[in-house]
Amino acid sequence: MTRPWQTASPAEIEQLARRMRCDIIEMLAEAGSGHPGGSLSAADIVAVLYGAVMQHDATRPDDPERDRFVLSKGHAAPVLYAALAQTGYFGRDHLKTLRKLGSILQGHPDSTKTPGVEISTGSLGQGLAVANGMALALKLDGRTEPTVFCLLGDGELQEGEVWEAAMFAPHHGLTNVVAIVDHNGLQIDGACSDVMCLGDVAAKFAAFGWDAVECDGHDVARLLEVLGGARERAEAVGRPVAVVCHTVKGKGVSFMEGDADWHGKAPSREQAAAALSELGCEEVAR
Repeated sequence: MTRPWQTASPAEIEQLARRMRCDIIEMLAEAGSGHPGGSLSAADIVAVLYGAVMQHDATRPDDPERDRFVLSKGHAAPVLYAALAQTGYFGRDHLKTLRKLGSILQGHPDSTKTPGVEISTGSLGQGLAVANGMALALKLDGRTEPTVFCLLGDGELQEGEVWEAAMFAPHHGLTNVVAIVDHNGLQIDGACSDVMCLGDVAAKFAAFGWDAVECDGHDVARLLEVLGGARERAEAVGRPVAVVCHTVKGKGVSFMEGDADWHGKAPSREQAAAALSELGCEEVAR
């Protein structure tokens, strides 16, 4: 099965990711709380999905033939909100209401409040199981086109439910689910290797029956190739595909990069101004 990409070029997707990073910094500075590190590390991945790979339409968010996106690492909600705003699900003015009372943008995604959010997430470890359920339901309903993309954090892989779900997908032939790991090597308490070593993540998924691929999670051209071809690859090999993306926590903001302290700390106004300047946000039409 061929899944045609949208017409965005790698350069255009890089600009989308840049705009999203600017939005992430601005909304977190306004909120005074939130999770910048893992939102920034996933920006290129999510930009590729929403800007080129996924079949979706903001004017028809309930289209039964749409692709689905599950943000299993729900604390990285800002990257999802930035993508949804940039692709027209709601106005960018909502971004400054992040985490405020009455806002449609809560600290973790809420499918009852936010247009375009498929499932409420935040309790780590549950997303892949939910994505499997969506994928199986689509198959049982006879819908062969939609794909369910699930983004997990690497620290999240320490949750046992992830590996129960990893067993489930190949057993049920769920070639319509794609697991994506944002492997930035850091979690709230420090390095994943110190908290609970993950070992070879791709090899683990392969051992559970997945077709595992590794790539640079900031190489947009490569992400377009791997994520854009994931469903076709899965159908060819008869197994679900897991894409392990090697990323940098806090990517794009030098004083945040590779620092676990920025897992769940919002920048001050001064820090936000420095970050926005470094990202070149004044040069990017948003």
